[in-house]
Amino acid sequence: MKKILLTLTTFFISFEAMANQPKDWQLGFQEAASESMRDIISFHDNLLLPIIVAISAFVLFLMLYVCVKFRASANPNPSKRTHNVAVEVLWTLIPCLILIVIAVPSFKILYKQDAIPKADLTIKAIGYQWYWGYEYPDENIIFDSYMVEDKDLKANQPRLLAVDNEVVVPVNKVVKVLITANDVLHAWALPSFGVKRDAVPGRINETWFKAEKTGTYYGQCSELCGIKHAFMPITVKVVSEEEYQEWLMDARVKFAKEPIENEINKKIASK
Repeated sequence: MKKILLTLTTFFISFEAMANQPKDWQLGFQEAASESMRDIISFHDNLLLPIIVAISAFVLFLMLYVCVKFRASANPNPSKRTHNVAVEVLWTLIPCLILIVIAVPSFKILYKQDAIPKADLTIKAIGYQWYWGYEYPDENIIFDSYMVEDKDLKANQPRLLAVDNEVVVPVNKVVKVLITANDVLHAWALPSFGVKRDAVPGRINETWFKAEKTGTYYGQCSELCGIKHAFMPITVKVVSEEEYQEWLMDARVKFAKEPIENEINKKIASK
């Protein structure tokens, strides 16, 4: 009985750890943890996918029909017709109408993502070759986030996704993210939140999310940025308000901005 309970416990722990990251043999999107991602999944599953399936089936039918109807053995004297006005009009208008049907809800989702509501928390993400730096401007917090090497991985830490310093945010709060880069193009992407924005040197892009449930969510740089592009993951830990306040108290000491800047200034002065 104890072995069974232990096995079940291990299963559920593993399932929880894998809940917000890619899974083996996964075909669809990651589980949504924000309204934006739910909109994206709904658009894909309820509109885009049926249209694509219908078009693929129709094209397959036409190919089979043409192969059978107009094969050489059935048409010893082939037609000399070069065009058909009605067909030309139909295969121009119908695709245009399909694209309009797809575009309207697509633009609604895009504009909704760009309309950033009043933020409860602002974070700045800076892409470097090859890691992410983060700042909490209102809290005087700054830190770097590096991928945990294979040899240093702890239990339930996913390979190539775990980092040494996680971004921590409170649940059910609007988080505004300012995104830029220090060297080349990067992209800050979190699939569970439906977030993806380019990090461009000399420019600040904005995005936002509102995590609806606690947990640890994983993403990766999604813009080819160099030899270690695949080794700069993004980890966001969503916690309760109480846990977030506790983390803030520790982070203000551990990641205080002024000591880091002073240390950098000392190094520059010594040179």
